[in-house]
Amino acid sequence: MWLDATAQAELVRSKEVSARELAEAAIARIEAVDGEINAVIHRRFDEALAEAGSGKGDGVFAGVPFLVKDLFADTEGDPSHYGNQAMRDAGHRATSDSWLCARYRSAGFTFLGRTNTPELGLVPVTEPHAYGPSRNPWDKSRSPGGSSGGSAAAVAAGMVAAAHGSDGGGSIRIPASMCGLVGLKPSRGRITAGPDRDESGLSVQHVLTRSVRDCAAILDVTAGPGYGDMIIAPAPERPYLEELSERPRPLRIGLLAHTPNGTLHPHCEQAVRSAAVLLEGLGHFVVEEHPDVLDDPDNGRRFIARWAVNTRLSVLGLGAMLGRELGPSDVEPLTWAMATAATKIGAVDYAQAVAASARFTRRLASFWEDHDLLITPTLGEPPPLVGELEPPEGDPFATQAHTGALVPFTTHFNVSGQPAISLPLQVSPDGLPIGVQLVAAYGREDLLIRIAAQLEEAAPWLDRRPSI
Repeated sequence: MWLDATAQAELVRSKEVSARELAEAAIARIEAVDGEINAVIHRRFDEALAEAGSGKGDGVFAGVPFLVKDLFADTEGDPSHYGNQAMRDAGHRATSDSWLCARYRSAGFTFLGRTNTPELGLVPVTEPHAYGPSRNPWDKSRSPGGSSGGSAAAVAAGMVAAAHGSDGGGSIRIPASMCGLVGLKPSRGRITAGPDRDESGLSVQHVLTRSVRDCAAILDVTAGPGYGDMIIAPAPERPYLEELSERPRPLRIGLLAHTPNGTLHPHCEQAVRSAAVLLEGLGHFVVEEHPDVLDDPDNGRRFIARWAVNTRLSVLGLGAMLGRELGPSDVEPLTWAMATAATKIGAVDYAQAVAASARFTRRLASFWEDHDLLITPTLGEPPPLVGELEPPEGDPFATQAHTGALVPFTTHFNVSGQPAISLPLQVSPDGLPIGVQLVAAYGREDLLIRIAAQLEEAAPWLDRRPSI
C-alpha cells in the first residue's frame, strides 16, 4: 500500500490488479497496524469489498481505497459522530453524502471507513474522549496532530494512499507536518462545503497524501462550487495536475523564521532555513521578510473569539441532530468551556471580530503585491507526546498557551482564506517529521503545486517510511 493513489489507479486501469484486490490489501494493512495507531474508528469493510467487486467504478481514481474524516463530511448510511460521545452513544448515522464526498465517489474512490478526530475538530491533537487517542506512526508515544490526525496517521502508516481532511486552523497542515505528508489547505471557496455548511467561515476541506501529484489530481476532481455557494475561488487556468510539469520562474519568497514571542523550537527553525537554502539553490530569491500584521498580538484573541462562537454553533448543531439540548455532560470540558465563553461574546463583539478579520486579511494580502510566496515552519514545535495537551480536570484552558506555541503559523491563513501547503522537507535529529509551510496569494494553488513539485523532485521524501 505504499504506492500513491495515482499509481494505484493506474494498476486498476491496466488490469494488473483489481479494485477488490486493492481493497483487500488496504483492509489487511488496517487490521495489521491500526490496533497500535487507532486511526480508523468506523470500518465499512464488507460494504467496501462489495462496492470494489461490482466493477461499476469508472472515475479517475476507480478502485483506490480511501478514508474520510469523521467530521462534517457525511457518507450516506455511515456513522457520523464528530468525535463526540453523545453522538456515538446515540448511534447517529448520516442520511446522505456531503457534496464533497459525492465527488470522491464519482472519482471512483472506495470508502473503507472513517477516521478519528478530536471533538468538533477543536484542538491540534487527536485524542477524543469518545474514541481515545490516535498515535503517530513515526513514534507511537507522540500525537499525529489534529484535527485530521486519524487521516494523517492512516496515510503515514500505509493504510491508504490518501485520506480526507479539513482545516479550520491548520487541521490539514498540522498533521501533515507531524506525520511527514503533503497537506494543502485550499483557498476559501475552492471546494464546496455543501449542502449543510457554507464557505464563508474558517474551515476548508481537501486531503492528506504522500505525493504532490495525488494532492493535485484529487483537487482536480473535487474543486469547484456547488449550487448556491456564496464564495467561489477563481477557476484555475488549467488542471492542477499539469502544474507538475511546469517549472516555476524565479520567485521572490519571503521568509518568516521566528514567532512574535520567540518560542520557536530550533528544529523547526532549522527546517525552514534549510528549505530556504534549497529554494535559493533552485534559482529562487529568498529574503527574510514577512507581513508585519502577523506580529500583531491581537490576532490570536480575534481568532479565538470566532473559534468560540463556531464551537457554540457546532454544539447547538449536534443538539439539533440528536433532538435535544446538550449539556456539559454531553461534550468534553474544553468544548463546553469554549461554547460557554461564546455566550459572553455579544453580537456587536462578534461583528467587530469579523470586521477586524477583514482588515487583517487586506493588510496581509498586500504582502503578495511584491512577493510570490511566504515560507514559514508549519509548526512551532515537533509533535507533542500523547496526552501532553490534555487539560487537567477543572481547568479546561490550562494548556491553551502550549497549544498557541505549537501552532503559531497556521491560523492566519484560515482567516485570510489563502492557500497554504505543508511539505515534509525535514526530519528532526530524533527522527520526527518536520514540515515547512508555503503560502500563496488567494486563488494561487497552481503556484503552490508547481513549487511543491519542484521541491519534491529536489528533496524526495516518498521513500521515507515509519518503522511501523
